[in-house]
Amino acid sequence: MVFMPGVTRHLIDRGDGAAVELFQAEAAGAAPAGAILFVHGNQGGLLLGAKEFADNGTLLRFSSRLNITAAAVSQPGFGASDGPADFCGPSTQRAIMAALSFLKQQPSVAPERIVLYGNSRGAVASAMVAAQFPDLRAIVLSSGVYDLEAVFINSPPGLQRAIETEAGLSKEAFLKRSALHHAQKIRSETLLLHGRHDDRAPVAQAESFSKALSDAGVPVSLSIFECGHRIPREHSQAALRPFLQRIFGARVTSH
Repeated sequence: MVFMPGVTRHLIDRGDGAAVELFQAEAAGAAPAGAILFVHGNQGGLLLGAKEFADNGTLLRFSSRLNITAAAVSQPGFGASDGPADFCGPSTQRAIMAALSFLKQQPSVAPERIVLYGNSRGAVASAMVAAQFPDLRAIVLSSGVYDLEAVFINSPPGLQRAIETEAGLSKEAFLKRSALHHAQKIRSETLLLHGRHDDRAPVAQAESFSKALSDAGVPVSLSIFECGHRIPREHSQAALRPFLQRIFGARVTSH
């Protein structure tokens, strides 16, 4: 289904009959090229899902400037993806993996050159997906939490309620959402972006995860910015631009 010129919308099967919404802008060339899949954060309660990346021009911008396929997936309970939301848990992770599998099958996509980019709660889920999807070319994780139980007690009340409602507070629930404990399964090169003054995801989370990945032999780079949970685009560009340029072999002029 065409959503807007250059962007198509798909509903794919999560693998259990549930629908997963995906927006996609394809590379212009005939030969298979790389791809990037965006996973959104909480979105301030608007529940727009992947539509946010189509509406604000992100998909077309990344696709045209890098000559890649740029896509975004809606987490369960967001956009048109079937719910309920499970706070970065197994259902969310399966939705992301279904989107990745869909991209790998597209004629425009070189399956060995796919990057997964998760922000905030999207980073939590994407890090867990990377532990189960080892052939990703790279992952970019922005403002994520990698040991959910460790930060729960000091999280804002609204975030605590969301975690308890969607995931529960069992040891198993936290483990299924804490990539720090699965770092040894991750093989993809990783770029971590984090704000030093983040009040939702303490910067120590990114530092600990970076060390765990490095100890596991994963190429990892951590960029810390003088900001809070939301990293301004002009801050992240300095780290993201050369990273994507190297991964996709393209000249990146803007994020």
